[in-house]
Amino acid sequence: MSPNAHHIRNIVKLLESARYRHDMYRLFSDCMEAMAILFANAVDLRQRDAREARYLEIVRHYERDVIETFPKILAEVTLAMEAAPGDVLGAVFGQLELHNTARGQFFTPYEVCRLMARMQIGDGAHLREIVERNGFAMAQEPACGAGAMVIALAQEMQDAGVNYQQHLHVTAIDVDPRAVHMAYVQFSLMHIPAVVIVGNSLTLEEREHWYTPAHVLGGWNMRLARRGAEDACRAIEVRPASPEPVATPAPAPILPSPAKAAQLTLF
Repeated sequence: MSPNAHHIRNIVKLLESARYRHDMYRLFSDCMEAMAILFANAVDLRQRDAREARYLEIVRHYERDVIETFPKILAEVTLAMEAAPGDVLGAVFGQLELHNTARGQFFTPYEVCRLMARMQIGDGAHLREIVERNGFAMAQEPACGAGAMVIALAQEMQDAGVNYQQHLHVTAIDVDPRAVHMAYVQFSLMHIPAVVIVGNSLTLEEREHWYTPAHVLGGWNMRLARRGAEDACRAIEVRPASPEPVATPAPAPILPSPAKAAQLTLF
């Protein structure tokens, strides 16, 4: 049995206690957003007023005893992440049977995420080289769900001897606001520097930005800007000052088409 299984069961029970009064899908979503606002409003002062108003709008829908379960749920999530870091909220989401396969919504099992992260990092030599050269590594997750892949990556970095809280920055995006709130809460508890975006990776649409406490307190806006400036300088340095003119090659002769049609190659 997983070390955090007990806490996951407690979270499910706390949410189930209000099932007979409220739609579970909305209750879970509102609970995740309320917890995300709690973390965000402690550090992201520019968006604090709008999110505080949103929090008051959420709690207005529920009775006092239901609202009192929210901090209890957060406490159980915190204890579960301390016992065994992983996709705790994704597990809760699955146990409540809220996943929507009709919309193509699937949460990758955390064990698979760990395996994929381990294959990506290997023995950690290349990762340590990146950190030594640039000061930190960057990861992008275009469909983050509840953040399982990022959490697995952070754990594998730690196992490889690299402090992810200091040497990793994550940009994660998902079209589902509820998934973004779940990921944001878990990243915040693990102190992962990240920007979690409600948006569409395919259309490049971005609707909301959630900055984790580790991102704000670690001064990552400045670190990322400095990294971007350094990369731009390197690009200028390697560009020759007066490039030599390149002779235009003669056009290749057009060969007659073979009798049989050629195979279309993609790569």
